[in-house]
Amino acid sequence: MPALEDVLAKIDANQPAALERLFNLLRIRSVSTDPAFKDDCRKAGQWLVDELSALGFEASLRPTAGHPMVVAKAKSGRSGVPHVLFYGHYDVQPADPLDLWETDPFAPRLADAPQGQRIVARGSADDKGQLMTFVEACRAFKESGGLPCDVTILFEGEEETGSPSLPAFLEANKAELAADVMLVCDTSMWDRATPMITTMLRGLALEEVIIKAASRDLHSGLFGGPAMNPIRVLSRIIAGIHDDQGRITLPGFYDGVSELPEEVAAQWREIPFDPKAFLGDVGLSVPAGEADRSVLEMVWSRPTCDVNGIIGGYTGTGSKTVLPAQASAKFSFRLVGAQDPEKVLESFRAYVRSKLPADCRAEFMNHGASPALQLPFSSEALSRARRALQQEWNKEVILGGGGGSIPIVGEVKRHLGMDALMIGFGLDDDRIHSPNEKYELSSFHKGARSWARVLDGLAD
Repeated sequence: MPALEDVLAKIDANQPAALERLFNLLRIRSVSTDPAFKDDCRKAGQWLVDELSALGFEASLRPTAGHPMVVAKAKSGRSGVPHVLFYGHYDVQPADPLDLWETDPFAPRLADAPQGQRIVARGSADDKGQLMTFVEACRAFKESGGLPCDVTILFEGEEETGSPSLPAFLEANKAELAADVMLVCDTSMWDRATPMITTMLRGLALEEVIIKAASRDLHSGLFGGPAMNPIRVLSRIIAGIHDDQGRITLPGFYDGVSELPEEVAAQWREIPFDPKAFLGDVGLSVPAGEADRSVLEMVWSRPTCDVNGIIGGYTGTGSKTVLPAQASAKFSFRLVGAQDPEKVLESFRAYVRSKLPADCRAEFMNHGASPALQLPFSSEALSRARRALQQEWNKEVILGGGGGSIPIVGEVKRHLGMDALMIGFGLDDDRIHSPNEKYELSSFHKGARSWARVLDGLAD
């Protein structure tokens, strides 16, 4: 296996050429949601196949019902080393609105900024710049003597449209994609100097409730008082879901919610995070969740129930004195730990039914559910990656959480039974999905060095 210092030196020396390679990929308009760019998506996938083939990977473009997948495999030639599956996506969001871009979104450029140069282009941070950090790390190993691990690469072309072809592709190619651990680059650092490994992602359950009463809308002057108003019923249901301390009152809701290991909880307490600034940025000032939890805990490791929309009665201009026949609300539950989405929804439905007065009934519409994901804190791969990142950045690595979800992580866990190390080098101000998307040049350079250290650490 090549010496790590030789590999890192090769990454440093390769930077000008690596940047030009990234620019070539960024010039391809691989917008997955617009059929007009179908050929461009295929072109981006083929570009990656050609690059990986030139590095000695066995690479191919695989058809799906939508845009193709890139699959590439390379052996280290060493026995007893781990096998990693690396995931990224080559598709990008539409560049609209074009008039808000300072320059052509598909003409990548370097721009000066107070803290260093940055790469500006659609897809620079999400996810072409990120995936190319791994490719460049593999290139440096190959040019220095060989990979330290067995590597399989999966690049998707539909992540920005919800990954519709992914589940079937994973199921059909289980044996080929099997590995010891998955590496995912589609995440961020804590800040530009502090690396982060995302160790948990909240699950999600979506439910719509329709409360029905009278057989038709009623005149409030004739029926106001004796007739039950579904909006009134729905309001009481919503108001009762949280207690005065912000806890969710559904029976059994917290089953499967565990406390953080003290090491992680202590680290979170020391993170330089300003909850007042976090809320102040959106015009708020007081945390509304569980009173005994920090804002970071609320976002990363605690479950929630939120009302995302309410519909009922007359909502047009002016007034209309009507008692509606029905009212509805859309609910979302963010889940953590071992919470069972179906049990949560069953408890919610039972709670709603228990609050129905005479002459009212409830109908439910489910809009999807998925469990939370958590990398075991005792994972040896996590410990090795943490040490590797600390060596590169000379900073304590944040073991963070994700308030949302990353589809590939859940799908791979379901279909392949594999945990994921989620390590990315994006920043919160990278403007992903927005005009003038950027990726710090330091993220691109040190991201490649970081992946080299992680691969070396996993194989050691």
